[in-house]
Amino acid sequence: MNLELRQLRYFVAVAEELHFGKAALRLHMTQPPLSQTIQGLEELLGAPLFARSRRAVELTPAGQALLPEARRILAAGAALPALVRRAAGGEAGRLSLAFVSSADYSVLPPFLRRYRAAFPLVSITLQEATSDVQIDELLHTRIDAGLLIPPLPDKARLELDYLKVLTEALIVALPAGAIAAGAGPVALGALPPLPLIIFPRPIAPALHDAILACFRAAGITPEIGQEAIQMQTIVSLVSAGMGMALVPQSVSKLRRPGVEYRALRDPTPQVETGLAWRRDAVSPVLQGFLDLLRKNTDADPSDA
Repeated sequence: MNLELRQLRYFVAVAEELHFGKAALRLHMTQPPLSQTIQGLEELLGAPLFARSRRAVELTPAGQALLPEARRILAAGAALPALVRRAAGGEAGRLSLAFVSSADYSVLPPFLRRYRAAFPLVSITLQEATSDVQIDELLHTRIDAGLLIPPLPDKARLELDYLKVLTEALIVALPAGAIAAGAGPVALGALPPLPLIIFPRPIAPALHDAILACFRAAGITPEIGQEAIQMQTIVSLVSAGMGMALVPQSVSKLRRPGVEYRALRDPTPQVETGLAWRRDAVSPVLQGFLDLLRKNTDADPSDA
């Protein structure tokens, strides 16, 4: 015999009334089936819950221990329909989101604030990862969505959808004092011949190629000094005087002693950040996330 919520509801009524007749009236039933239900509950739990006499009904120690737990279970049971409705509507549940490090300085913080305000009952798991790692995680259904730098590999386009979220220009990060002081844009040809700190191409081919394309357009072949996969690491290497780097404009929010950011006078390609997710696994929670993201961007879904 399994424990039923009905049994707990009857028990709580008797425990609060300490009178079987009054509890039966409260439950809109007769006293004999109420007494039988309580007896069945006592047999199921293996202990008497009430001390009965002609004058009074009192809770036993076992009954006193059960009462707060029974109330908690009944309250949780009463909340289940609303919880299920919220989950079906994407208002409650879990969302696992990965992001490239540059998104942490641009779209991610303000959007997460809006999402948390709109869906406070959704539990969010965040994971910083490079675009290639995110794609693998998505294809193996280990994350729900990823903020990454396109393009998607051909093999992933069959299974993933993509939404452009942000485009931004590249700027240069230089060791402080490497060029004359000022706030205006600089030409690549006017930069000192510092080694280039850059993302490895297998990790972010679009960003890697965009950076080198800037130098080629200016007739410059840069010396690649260091490769790093995190924006924080790249900026730290610039701070240490190891070279210069071209980074998305939003990375200028990452302040490090000894680093100067300058806009480029040369035409620069736009670096794109977008959201990818599995086409066949859009849960109500993820759908709510996508709907809010679309409202906060001017972008439409597109192939990457």
